[in-house]
Amino acid sequence: MDEAILSCALTGVLTDPRQHPVPVTPAQMAAEARAAVDAGASILHVHLRRQEPGKGHLPSWEPEVADAVCSAIRAACPEVILNLSTGVIGADLSGPLACIRRVRPEIAACNAGSLNYLKLRDDGSWAWPPLLFDNPVAKVQQLLAAMAECGVRPEFECFDVGIVRSVELYRRAGLFDGVPGLNFVMGVASGMPCDAELLALLPRYAPANAVWQTTLIGRSEIWPVHQRSAELGGMLRTGLEDTFYLPDGQRAAGNGALIDALARCARNAGRAVASPATARRLLGLRAAGQP
Repeated sequence: MDEAILSCALTGVLTDPRQHPVPVTPAQMAAEARAAVDAGASILHVHLRRQEPGKGHLPSWEPEVADAVCSAIRAACPEVILNLSTGVIGADLSGPLACIRRVRPEIAACNAGSLNYLKLRDDGSWAWPPLLFDNPVAKVQQLLAAMAECGVRPEFECFDVGIVRSVELYRRAGLFDGVPGLNFVMGVASGMPCDAELLALLPRYAPANAVWQTTLIGRSEIWPVHQRSAELGGMLRTGLEDTFYLPDGQRAAGNGALIDALARCARNAGRAVASPATARRLLGLRAAGQP
């Protein structure tokens, strides 16, 4: 794409708002959304948090919370494209499916394969008990069926090269049709590293004509890889879900500053930043306000 589509991942799934400046309430999400859009974001990736006092560090799958958060964002940013998270551990998808059906986002994430989700502390102990982020084909198929029912475009989250390659198998098996969107997630300790040389190889393993973006998790070291993503023609994503750090190593006060830095990567690569209306056209999405 000549024009770069920027996504902002506003808050993430578990980051504690008592320790980091992540939004939780509908009003906070809407304010951070507006700041991100003003800086150049066309797409907002939305995680939902519990709204009870002291519970904002925990995820929510209540359709009422989804409705309140997404309605507040749409009121603040009528032009923006919503991308709803669906990631849960275990076979019970009732929460994500209910939220998709309630808010009908333009895009929803679809984790395209399983991953041993691991991280070690400096002393060699586990940062959390080793856990399997399980995304078997039956789970993927169920999510894709609900997205098709609601007119939602899937974005396939890919944590390693084998998962990238699986997306074409899903298409050939008839699990979805249309132009696939892939998100190369790099920087998880047990997944793909945040590496510019690896990134340059990944598009060749994606389905033909796929639209791709990068999610880069880390600190200031991620920014040269963002620049490489811009040079390779991909969509670009950042936000407080992915990092708290600007290219100069300073902590970001909010999502707007991160998106502003991402827009500079696009412009440094000679690419204009797409407006939400242009992003809708390039991605073949429905017009703003249409059901």
